Amino acid sequence: MFLLSAGTATAQSKWVQPGPDGKLVYAHSPQGDRIVDFSYAGYRGGGVALPEVKAMKSVTPSGVDDSAVIQAAIDEVSRLPLVGGHRGAVMLAPGVFHCAKQLTIAATGVVLRGAGTDAKTGTTIELTGETHLGISVEGKMEVKKLSATAITDAYVPAGTMVIHVADAADIHAGDTLQIAKPVTPAWLKFMGMDSLERPGKDEKWVAVSELLVRRRVASVSGNAVTLEVPLTDDIDAKFLGGKGAPVSRVEVSGQIAEVGIEMLRIVAPAKPLNYQLEKEFDGIRTANTVDSWIRNVELDDTTNSIRIELGSERMTLLRVDVQQKYAVTTAAKNFQFSSTGTQILFDRCTGKGDGVFYFATQARQQGPVVLLHSKFVGNGHVQPHQRWSTGLLVDSCEAPGGGIDLMNRGNMGSGHGWAIGWSVLWNNVSADYVVQQPPGTMNWSIGDRGPHSARPQPNNGGPKGANLPSGIVESPGSPVEPASLYLQQLKERLGPGAVKAIGY
Repeated sequence: MFLLSAGTATAQSKWVQPGPDGKLVYAHSPQGDRIVDFSYAGYRGGGVALPEVKAMKSVTPSGVDDSAVIQAAIDEVSRLPLVGGHRGAVMLAPGVFHCAKQLTIAATGVVLRGAGTDAKTGTTIELTGETHLGISVEGKMEVKKLSATAITDAYVPAGTMVIHVADAADIHAGDTLQIAKPVTPAWLKFMGMDSLERPGKDEKWVAVSELLVRRRVASVSGNAVTLEVPLTDDIDAKFLGGKGAPVSRVEVSGQIAEVGIEMLRIVAPAKPLNYQLEKEFDGIRTANTVDSWIRNVELDDTTNSIRIELGSERMTLLRVDVQQKYAVTTAAKNFQFSSTGTQILFDRCTGKGDGVFYFATQARQQGPVVLLHSKFVGNGHVQPHQRWSTGLLVDSCEAPGGGIDLMNRGNMGSGHGWAIGWSVLWNNVSADYVVQQPPGTMNWSIGDRGPHSARPQPNNGGPKGANLPSGIVESPGSPVEPASLYLQQLKERLGPGAVKAIGY
């Protein structure tokens, strides 16, 4: 049972702490940056119980390849009418289903459900035949620009929910805005990423002209626009050559919603793998999917087990367990959980394995993304991976044999550089931490137990052995109040019922 109070913890952070009335009080940087309200992560924006969807089709294992019959059942349910946002669940009976082909969910309101994760009494999907992905959940998102304006603020602080624009006449509550942070030579130089090199290869760190984030509008007053969800990155006009950051009112279509995968086990052949040199059996991939979930799912020996990719928003992954018997045999590491989505909650997940990334954010995505009360066993790492994502909270997690890092990866991999900014480690336990401070940005380690290491940028061209600046480290070795930042933020925003609704 998880509690909102740390019990014996008496330490507090100056950046966010309970005030006299028990509610959180936030400190701000001189420019107005603050620790983000991460409580918007999760199904339907956080604090909403996952639904129980009625079974409309049942499938039993045949002893041979079951992928076609399962896919036919998914397709049949996908054609049913939507009732309350759902079409129905495909119920997989206890037993072992052999699947030689990928299963695909491409319609709103469809759930794939098993009878549990127990190897003897539950439902197992055994991946067979040629290497393939186990389950794909994917819409076909399109973003259409309707009108355009620009931000007039000299500086948009991380954590804010208000921006000012040149012309808000065409913006109304309920609209969706696409906000761009231009990637300019001045900003790349400021970040120290203009000189990032890989021998013999063309290196472009972020490799796009602008970083994009979408937010719905809560209200408009004059030219002040209040967003429903805070921004997790800053925008500094001094790097924009006198131009305001572009803002577009957009129409988003094609994402699928209310899709669930639950109560089943996915098993791949257990064998060593030359990762990125050989094809692999992966687990579950979502893209262009909103207000959806994966719960009570176990994945054994899949290579990249959970991939939450672009266009994935407002999702909860609850009690997802990844087990890997064999470490990869190449230098590249595979991912048990990876996210390129926004408003994603990974809650009470577990992982076991060596030489892996337990959890990673991928390139160019704003959060909030939350890893909550999760535990990882082995010598792997929780580590944002590449090319400037922002807004990650690792809250009350354990990696007792591994590491938790917010760092510059330099020219590692394909030239990942600064991987993460404006992110928080809160009351975790780990064998090691690397928490570094990107230029003009903050990363925090608060109440974390375990040693912190200082390191240089990998393969950098600067002075040999020069360590990068440390992030903000508060109360090392002593947990702080509240015990869980995410749960306390959720309680304050939506009330105690929201915390109870997600099982706390």
